[in-house]
Amino acid sequence: MMPSTMRVPIFQGEGRLVFENRGVPRPEAADDVLVAIEACGICGTDLNILAVPPAHQARPGIILGHEGVGVVAEVGPAVHQLKPGDRVVIAPRLTCGKCRYCRRGIVNQCENYLSVGTSIDGAFAPYLRVPERALHKISAAVAQQDAVLFEPLSCVVGATARVPVRPGDQVAIIGAGPIGALFAMLYRALGAGQIIMADISPARLEQARRFGADATLNAAEVNLKDAVLELTDIGADIVVDAVGNQLGTAINLARRAGSVILFGLRPHDTPAVKQYTITRYDLTIVGTFVGLNPFVQTIQLLESGIIHPGALITHWLPLEMVREGVELMRSGQGMKVVIAI
Repeated sequence: MMPSTMRVPIFQGEGRLVFENRGVPRPEAADDVLVAIEACGICGTDLNILAVPPAHQARPGIILGHEGVGVVAEVGPAVHQLKPGDRVVIAPRLTCGKCRYCRRGIVNQCENYLSVGTSIDGAFAPYLRVPERALHKISAAVAQQDAVLFEPLSCVVGATARVPVRPGDQVAIIGAGPIGALFAMLYRALGAGQIIMADISPARLEQARRFGADATLNAAEVNLKDAVLELTDIGADIVVDAVGNQLGTAINLARRAGSVILFGLRPHDTPAVKQYTITRYDLTIVGTFVGLNPFVQTIQLLESGIIHPGALITHWLPLEMVREGVELMRSGQGMKVVIAI
């Protein structure tokens, strides 16, 4: 029998999470789906929301969490693609379909979007109510530790689609955290040649080779430009900034006529950039934000078993330890922390 209440962490602003008893939601709108959540990953966005001052906005009073996997428990009368018992993952951005960007097909730039775990209640909870369009069915054969990373993997899939990789391309990734590691995994699966990862954390660099890196560089100990030139002879074909403030470094690691993918988000940082280098050496600079409908591709990728993102998970914690999980990731002790509901 479904319980009537659940104890959940509520975001109260200024970095505060406080547990409260809330009623278990039920479908209200005709297209609502109630999901029994199995697990939810802690994302860098969650860390930014809980930073003081915040680097990402969320509405006080909501439940955070958007990297969820679960099973459909109940559906509204207008839900036709899902039924109770279906296993689902969350695509958290709910676009309006009506604004100037949605009408141009650029839905990742929707002007009126809502977001699970930011503006509406999220998945750090036993039950989640969302519109059907926020959910994608996924095979029960996909391991839970892989399925729970669907959302961050979908963002990386969307980013790589902006700069197609050719077999043998040399890739440099700045930032060996969870997103950098997902880029390494995906580029390996896509046929990249040498993959180089740079970071300042010895622990993360030590793990990076397990995720597909051929070489690792500690940016605090070596000159990255010289080291990448030595490894590649010419510079990287593709450079990924998975940090969010490394454009100046990234353009120095790319070969002439190479490409730079800007993925990380650091809204308070204003790095200096030498524009001459971009122009003189014919670089392609691409900003990528969550991807343009990469969800079906990502489901197919996970169901194929080509990559196993669950290898990134270092800690599984119960819901009552979500605050400890945030600190594990913030301190770098945890590569990826997942909350088991």
